[in-house]
Amino acid sequence: MYFKVIYICKNKPEKSLKTTIMAQKKNLIESVNTPSLVKRMLLGAGIALILIVIFLLPVKNPNPEWGKFWMIQPLVIVPLAGAAGGAFYYFIDHYLGCQGGWRKASATILSLIVYIIGLWLGTVLGLAGTLWN
Repeated sequence: MYFKVIYICKNKPEKSLKTTIMAQKKNLIESVNTPSLVKRMLLGAGIALILIVIFLLPVKNPNPEWGKFWMIQPLVIVPLAGAAGGAFYYFIDHYLGCQGGWRKASATILSLIVYIIGLWLGTVLGLAGTLWN
């Protein structure tokens, strides 16, 4: 784990509190593996994009009230929800999955459940006012 204990001096609370906050930010930044995070976010967004495209392709004659570019909203919002689910998976796996055993399995199951719920909410939000009426 990437935790450090920093002693807060009672004589100088402002300086030591600022030092503590800066050290915590530095530790958080150092502990995030950016390429792995981006890879999981792109994977989550890619799965979501494929699913929404499969859902939107059968629509041949959209309602004229939806507007000319009605597909833009779901094609943007749903992959964003998928990317958020991928980021959630990275952070849960990074902090709980490294402990192994039942914690890794429970972290993976929790991440999958959160991803599915987030994808469903993103789909509802993306299709609001068009296909979701």
